[in-house]
Amino acid sequence: MAGQKIRQKNGGSPFIFLLTLFIRSDIIQLMQYRIQEKVLSSLELCAGGGGQALGIEFAGFEHKGLVEIDQHCCNTLRLNRPHWQVYEQDIETFDGSPFEEIDLLAGGLPCPPFSKAGKQLGKADERNLFPAAIRLIEQIRPRAVMIENVRGILDAIFEDYRQYVSGQIARLGYKTDWRLLNASDYGVPQLRPRVVFVAILEKYAPAFEWPTPHKQRPLTVGETLFDLMASRYWRGALSWREQANEIAPTIVGGSKKHGGPDLGPTRARKAWAALNVDGIGIADEPPDFNFVGIPRLTVPMVARLQGFPDDWFFTGKKTQAYRQVGNAFPPPVACAVATQIYACLTARRIFSITKQQSWA
Repeated sequence: MAGQKIRQKNGGSPFIFLLTLFIRSDIIQLMQYRIQEKVLSSLELCAGGGGQALGIEFAGFEHKGLVEIDQHCCNTLRLNRPHWQVYEQDIETFDGSPFEEIDLLAGGLPCPPFSKAGKQLGKADERNLFPAAIRLIEQIRPRAVMIENVRGILDAIFEDYRQYVSGQIARLGYKTDWRLLNASDYGVPQLRPRVVFVAILEKYAPAFEWPTPHKQRPLTVGETLFDLMASRYWRGALSWREQANEIAPTIVGGSKKHGGPDLGPTRARKAWAALNVDGIGIADEPPDFNFVGIPRLTVPMVARLQGFPDDWFFTGKKTQAYRQVGNAFPPPVACAVATQIYACLTARRIFSITKQQSWA
């Protein structure tokens, strides 16, 4: 009876009837597949304080391992996710063989070799870990790769090196692309441009698309931090919220050679001052009721501006904790890219993809 109704609706054509049944069957299988969809696996390199790892987790991946050389970062990862397997180790000596054929190999490789704030020595910098990452990609052969770095790596001076990196990975059977993303396009209340390198095995690559920026504007610094600034009943909190009426400038984490925690060099401090924030240092706690002057941010405030959830805690003293926050890849941006990779790797295509791809 159901088949008869379908034939009548489609003009009685046997071909249309069979095609309809085929499409309905495939859609049912697709729905069942999505319901039973498995969690994909990942390995994180240079995990830091967990920004990228957290975003990847939100996207649906299960970390099989996180590699990080800094003790304080490792302590943070273990505190927040006791079930994560954290390897306190240099990725140059890390053996990736136990992780062969995982779904995603991700990492935030050191930025100083390519940062405009440094000498931009690139491949000549001893801190450049792209060769180590390429070695692990070849050893592990993940289905996808996601690497984050600073905007400076897109400078013309590094064009040959970018082509080298892409070529070394492409020869392993991957389609590659570099993309500049701004954190404020993905809900982070901060002007933070970051470059993401993505490589997908060729058989999956046609299904990948870069994330689309959000249409709504991010919250201002005042809107984002008002409750924290007012948590000790500071009587100037309302006035401060009105003055901190833009998104934050790029938060700078600094390096081990840097002194105490602050919000960046002179130029950055001027941008913070325009938001009525003292960028010279980081406060131990929010201003109290009688505080007079320009307030400083606390580590939890900076973490929120980076897109971390409030229940993610950083270990170590103030300087050590702040560096973990300042050097992080904002979780919402990591999640946006990882979600697209997840969709790509789990895609079920009924018909061949004919639309123009987003690869460069």
